[in-house]
Amino acid sequence: MSRHTNRHANRRTSRVRTTAAAAALLLALPLSVAAAAPALAAPAVPVATTAGAATGAPSTVHLELPRPTGPYAVGQEILHLVDPNRPDPWVPSAGPRQLMVTMYYPAHAGTGTPAPYMTAAAARMLLDAKIPGNTVPTETMTDTRTWSRTDARPQGGHYPLVVLSPGFTMPRTSLSSLAEELGSRGYVVALVDHTYENTGTTFPDGQTLPCVECGQLKTPEAWKGLDESRAKDVSFVIDQLTAHPHPAWRYARMIDRDRIGMAGHSAGGAASVPALVTDDRIRAGVDLDGSMDYEVPESGIGGKPYLMIGHPLPGAEDTSWTDSWPRLDGWKRWLTFDGTDHGSFTDYSLFLDALGVPQHPGTTMSGQRATELTRRYVGAFFDLQLKGIDQPLFDGPTAADPEVRFNS
Repeated sequence: MSRHTNRHANRRTSRVRTTAAAAALLLALPLSVAAAAPALAAPAVPVATTAGAATGAPSTVHLELPRPTGPYAVGQEILHLVDPNRPDPWVPSAGPRQLMVTMYYPAHAGTGTPAPYMTAAAARMLLDAKIPGNTVPTETMTDTRTWSRTDARPQGGHYPLVVLSPGFTMPRTSLSSLAEELGSRGYVVALVDHTYENTGTTFPDGQTLPCVECGQLKTPEAWKGLDESRAKDVSFVIDQLTAHPHPAWRYARMIDRDRIGMAGHSAGGAASVPALVTDDRIRAGVDLDGSMDYEVPESGIGGKPYLMIGHPLPGAEDTSWTDSWPRLDGWKRWLTFDGTDHGSFTDYSLFLDALGVPQHPGTTMSGQRATELTRRYVGAFFDLQLKGIDQPLFDGPTAADPEVRFNS
């Protein structure tokens, strides 16, 4: 969460800088240099490095996402959804709003084939957008090992649905580890790419669309508009997954339509507020470090439970969080993870560890630990709110998680 004394311009300007800086720190060094740089902490995930220093070529680091902790294997399927009733909000000439959505679901172990992390074209756009004069091998991103499997055979039963929304400029794959964790714990997950709002979205025809909105959001009203647009995207995805008699996903029978939640990082987390306000089907929401550009209304959010998790920034507060907090009229928690920054709640903190790239000053938590805590607390929240499983984790601070602070 970006916390700033100026409620509007300073907060949003700083958040853009923070998001860009986090991505730049992830990808800013040629990998041959990054591999040789001393890390602030030892790599927390298995990493294989292909040496390239002798030839002057960058090295390639192959990352493995942390293994999910739930009892289920995880299946994956990618959907292309088209909304004929809504023109694209950013490029009207493109026609109807189109979204790419990755579905994760509880599956039978040993079925399907390993799912790729992201397409080569989207990876190249991400690297080129974040690194001036980029020479980083695309395989650094595309060869990341995931734990989900394409076309895996689904488990029987009905499961809650969680819709995930990534940060602004971030591709949906930045939340892959969280999506796999939730799938392993018995959730159907819809991970959404918001077209023209991230570094690159690849469609089935092979076209990869760029980030048209990057650098364009310069007013509080523009940021609020982005949140509202994302809320419409999320509601459309839910429409498609729960439609009768022909849902857009072949395994839609797995979804329990009465148990739906939403979580997101940065702008994706901020969008959970208008989504909860405007869509009665969404019962619970999580904001991972996102300034609430669409602040919680005075009337509340219908008593729906809400979890806020953010990074600390000494000496200032994000007034959108402090202003919205008393208006949350249901179950609520506000947690801070000490030693984190804005990117700690995404997969990119794992890449920083693997590359040995020094993090922001004051960022001391490893990517592995940040991922562990994010997955545990988000998973516990949805277990409590969508499955009714008691979670003492939210009763207060624990010795097991000394980095987690409870705010009010």
